[in-house]
Amino acid sequence: MSNPILTTTGGAPVADNQNSQTAGPRGPVLLQDYHLVEKLAHQNRERIPERVVHAKGSGAYGTLTITGDITRYSKASVFAAVGKQTEMLARFSTVAGERGAADAERDVRGFALKFYTDEGNWDLVGNNTPVFFIRDPLKFPDFIRTQKRHPRSNLRSPTAMWDFWSLSPESLHQVTILFSDRGLPQGHRFMNGYGSHTYSMLNAAGERHWVKFHFKTLQGHRHWTNAEGNAVIAGDRESAQRDLYGAIEGGDFPRWRACIQVMTEAQAAACGFNPFDLTKVWPHGDYPLIEFGVIELNRNPAHYFAEIEQAAFSPSNIVPGVGFSPDKMLQGRIFAYADAHRYRVGTHYEALPVNRPRCPVHTYHADGAMRFDAPQGGDAYYEPNSFGGPVQDPARAEPPLSLSGDAAAYDHRAGNDDYGQVAALYRLFDDAQRARLHANVAAAMQGVPEAIVTRQLGHFARVDARYAEGVRAALAAG
Repeated sequence: MSNPILTTTGGAPVADNQNSQTAGPRGPVLLQDYHLVEKLAHQNRERIPERVVHAKGSGAYGTLTITGDITRYSKASVFAAVGKQTEMLARFSTVAGERGAADAERDVRGFALKFYTDEGNWDLVGNNTPVFFIRDPLKFPDFIRTQKRHPRSNLRSPTAMWDFWSLSPESLHQVTILFSDRGLPQGHRFMNGYGSHTYSMLNAAGERHWVKFHFKTLQGHRHWTNAEGNAVIAGDRESAQRDLYGAIEGGDFPRWRACIQVMTEAQAAACGFNPFDLTKVWPHGDYPLIEFGVIELNRNPAHYFAEIEQAAFSPSNIVPGVGFSPDKMLQGRIFAYADAHRYRVGTHYEALPVNRPRCPVHTYHADGAMRFDAPQGGDAYYEPNSFGGPVQDPARAEPPLSLSGDAAAYDHRAGNDDYGQVAALYRLFDDAQRARLHANVAAAMQGVPEAIVTRQLGHFARVDARYAEGVRAALAAG
């Protein structure tokens, strides 16, 4: 079988791909060498801006198989029948590092899922932790700046991290998880995933329930110590990517058990804490896990850039039967994520194959950069129109959320317990786990000004005296 003929992007056959055109063997390059110009110009444009957050990631395709009936909570077609399968894409990532960062660094991991349902794309953009560092989206840019490079030194700044955390006690829950054993998983296959936010579900009768999504690894939890992680990084900066890719190529398909916690609207109204607070968990004893499916990753992408780097996940992608909640962080992300993709990938990012829904799409969005299809509709290019264009479906509307209160900036820390759930978590750890937590925190505090360390130790003491004492002893031990 003969090789295909190399062409330019315009389709013209290329006669010579080894030598540029010059005026004699020593002469300058000729501008008429359009093939050379095209190659150089294209290379200058082969990168797009990396994600501000979650820049370093891995991904794979798979399926969601429904194993449990939750139609009493949601009318979403994806849950319609036990045994139903839906194609999906998963992307895992670290939060703070750039695209060249090492996989085996202690960091929160992103756990993003895109389900190509027959009612549109449903994206769950979560982490490997059930909580987050902040509960108000106004603080998100500030928090992320502390995780990135200092503008003067261009180095990561432990001082900035601990200064922000010590001034933001709502971060304690996530900080404790981050510096626990689970803060450094051996690979993407060996960690849980969480929707983290509170979402809503609407059933066929119009009843709303609040839910949290959990994805429990069926590979078992495996974690590195700091020393083990550093040894891995010294030999392989792509350890998690290599592990995930190799497992799928070898037929060892990773799987997670998909579950929800459910809270009624009446339970939410009577809840002793804010169930829409991203720094809080719902106790499993009160709101037990209900299994609804299994996700399995079974196909690696054919081209990383096209299918993973350009993959765009946003919590604004929901389907009938799954909706939003008063979670303030979720509300902020509904805007910010889709807006980031429009900037980073382009206006028509959802028309790319990896992002394109598998069901018909009918919009009136017009023109813009890289509009590579011819919109169908003829004279129906606006709405309302008299030419048979797509129309709204009032039957798809959700019951309105019950809102009350004055428009104001409410102090999210006033009357909010930022210590109780952290204390419950700390007391679940055995002595060895606590000792590693103390050592990990102390290692991350090296070089941080004493006043900031003291302030943070005060928060640890409010969680449990042993927490502060253990970190203090680990700091003294050096």
